[in-house]
Amino acid sequence: MWSCDPGDADCYHEQLQRDAHFLCSEPRMDTQLVDRLVLQLNRIYPQILSDKEAHKFRSLSMPTKVRLTELLKHLHGKGEEACHEFYRGLHIHAEDIYWSLPTRVRQREMADPKWTKNAAVNPERFVLNDRGPMFFLSCFSFVFGVAMLYYYGESETLRCTCPLLHCSAARLSKGAKDVFITSSEVGKLKKIGC
Repeated sequence: MWSCDPGDADCYHEQLQRDAHFLCSEPRMDTQLVDRLVLQLNRIYPQILSDKEAHKFRSLSMPTKVRLTELLKHLHGKGEEACHEFYRGLHIHAEDIYWSLPTRVRQREMADPKWTKNAAVNPERFVLNDRGPMFFLSCFSFVFGVAMLYYYGESETLRCTCPLLHCSAARLSKGAKDVFITSSEVGKLKKIGC
């Protein structure tokens, strides 16, 4: 019933053979996940995994890695349909593991050759500059100092910051500029005594 398409890069049967080592060494393939996969295969596809076989693969007397190894061997022996349904269950119950399988990674690389190059380039693309946190801290300190001088300065000599603040408001959006200029004008009125 299930057979490999000549156009397919890999059959599920072959993919399971390639992914078996990864699956057996993956720490996220824990007892609960293996049990969920066994239950799904047993309940939905009893022709793939009978009740007796499901009970065997869910037995806690064997370590999880041994049960998983035996399950993969069993599914591999059952053929293409069983392997396909295992992948479907893994995709449903553990999508992160499914997408990190070696065969899935290879398929993505073959489908988009730029994918591997972009993965290395993308983190650098979002770096705005290389000045570091001290540069931004000094800029913030400067702006905070100017704001403190403007709002809490007693004498008119400290009011020389007013043109600077109005000029910097020009780069803000219309709503932000109105709020910024209005709050600076209210500050002036309070100092005058109105």
